[in-house]
Amino acid sequence: TDPKTGESEGLAFEFNLCEAVASWEQVRNSTTILTKEYIDALPNGWEEYAWRRINKGILLNKCKNRTLCMEKLSLVLPDTSPYVPQQFGSCAVNYTEYVGEKSTFRLLNRGSAKALDKVVELDETKKEALIVKTTIHDVMNKMIRELPITNPVYLMLGTSFGSSAKGTGLKALEFALSICDSVDMYGFTVDPGYKEWTRYFSESRKGHTPLHGRAYYQMMECLGLVKIHSPMRGDPGRVVKWLPTKDIIEAARVASEKLLKRPGAGSVDPLRTCTMIKKRKNGKAPNRSGLRDAATNHLRYMKGATRYPLERSAGGGYLCMINDR
Repeated sequence: TDPKTGESEGLAFEFNLCEAVASWEQVRNSTTILTKEYIDALPNGWEEYAWRRINKGILLNKCKNRTLCMEKLSLVLPDTSPYVPQQFGSCAVNYTEYVGEKSTFRLLNRGSAKALDKVVELDETKKEALIVKTTIHDVMNKMIRELPITNPVYLMLGTSFGSSAKGTGLKALEFALSICDSVDMYGFTVDPGYKEWTRYFSESRKGHTPLHGRAYYQMMECLGLVKIHSPMRGDPGRVVKWLPTKDIIEAARVASEKLLKRPGAGSVDPLRTCTMIKKRKNGKAPNRSGLRDAATNHLRYMKGATRYPLERSAGGGYLCMINDR
């Protein structure tokens, strides 16, 4: 039951597949880590956007003093993204009982970010990357400097999916899909016929609508974005027997972008709508993490623009910024 309206949720939901395909294919070909490069590339990026990623940023007068904003963001703002699309083959999200205790990334909400000192105690290696989905806070900066915290800490850029699905769980999947070729999700109760509640989507609260969220995850599975492993399913061994091929998804992306009138819609060249890459100096390759050593590099050039080198992963994903992001 929705706590605000008192109404019961329905058992069936309709989603806009065009919006879903276009948005998720954009996620799979973009970085979800906030970078200085991204802010610089946005029209009035510092005045209109950067201050929104700082707690109480409205007091900074829209970053007219850019030095002060940079100082507050500097500990979590890399020049370029440390991760790129399809950098990893596969990823698993959530539920220690099924995937083990080895973690590479940990997504933090506002409460966890303010208790950063407690969070890092969970990681014995001190190498786990901490991805904050909200804003940088003075308390967090102080802990990073004074403890010190050696784990890499970043802010998540993120995409808006409207009211279709919300919560840290969806953001974890979004981050995973931006760097992994395939994603397995564990511990999310997603089907009618579940045998017990879990902590994920267990009740309606502050915009979290359990059955709506579960239906959205089912749609993601049917699009081949994720593979759901849920012991709470009526049939735990259930698998989606038909999944769209990459060619079908690509055709759907092109058609969806045209219907939605996205920038660069229908282009067979995924670089057509990139803007950040064009700002790099001629001949200067973008920075990348050491984890990309196994990936292949290709030089690609944009028609009518200055020549530039572009990093391309073995899976074919590009590091770029789409205009409407």
